[in-house]
Amino acid sequence: MQLFDDCELFDEGTRRYVDFQLPNTELRLWEQFFPKAEADKYFKALKETTPWQQRTRKMYDRVIPDPRLTAYYGGTKGFEWTPDLLDIKAKVEAACGVFFDRVLLNYYRDGNDSVSWHSDTLPADGRHHPIASITFGETRLFKVRPKDRSVADQLDIPLTHGSFLLMGETMQEHYEHHIPKTSKKIGARINLTFRISEPGKPVYGIGPASQP
Repeated sequence: MQLFDDCELFDEGTRRYVDFQLPNTELRLWEQFFPKAEADKYFKALKETTPWQQRTRKMYDRVIPDPRLTAYYGGTKGFEWTPDLLDIKAKVEAACGVFFDRVLLNYYRDGNDSVSWHSDTLPADGRHHPIASITFGETRLFKVRPKDRSVADQLDIPLTHGSFLLMGETMQEHYEHHIPKTSKKIGARINLTFRISEPGKPVYGIGPASQP
């Protein structure tokens, strides 16, 4: 199901909140969570100062580069948190009522960069947690489909500049997601996925989630 008719529709303007009410999980979207000027500032800083890396993976009998650049902060093996990342993290936590201890940054340089259908793997403590996804830069389509096709239809969600998508703790068990390539000539997108990795770390504790 195509959620919005035009991927550019919400690039400017006021905040918009959507609760998708998916079966077996939670999926919520805050459009314009970061105002444009603030989102512009974070995009420029992250693009220019992040130590981006291109990882490789083995596929069948070949080793191929990931079609995007990445960087990992926090946890036990990531880079040290920067002031900008801590600011973003604090605003996300205050809105959704979840504490996070690490973040994965993905840099989609143009429409050729993508990520295939997948569910995120279990963190170190062996159970799924909520994941907060922040987008800065170009709008890209975020596709979601249930593992059990009889449960719900596929969703096509444009993630726009400054948006915040919250995936519930059971999302990875029941759904897959995907950022497809596009033939359109588009600019770069930076995506931050805030996660929880430490066993025993408080997950809920800030308060109820806010709505704009």
